[in-house]
Amino acid sequence: MADLIVKAAVKEALDDKNVASDFYEALDEEVDELLEDAAARAEANDRKTVQPRDL
Repeated sequence: MADLIVKAAVKEALDDKNVASDFYEALDEEVDELLEDAAARAEANDRKTVQPRDL
């Protein structure tokens, strides 16, 4: 699986919170699943373009 998130950006977004090292992998998996679902929905609607409504 490709790294879909930027750890530094996640850390910055969570500002004053501590981030467990395994959080990044779990978040990356969630994003991957979200993208797969969006792509499947676009394909089911005979589109090659993934749109916000596919989320």
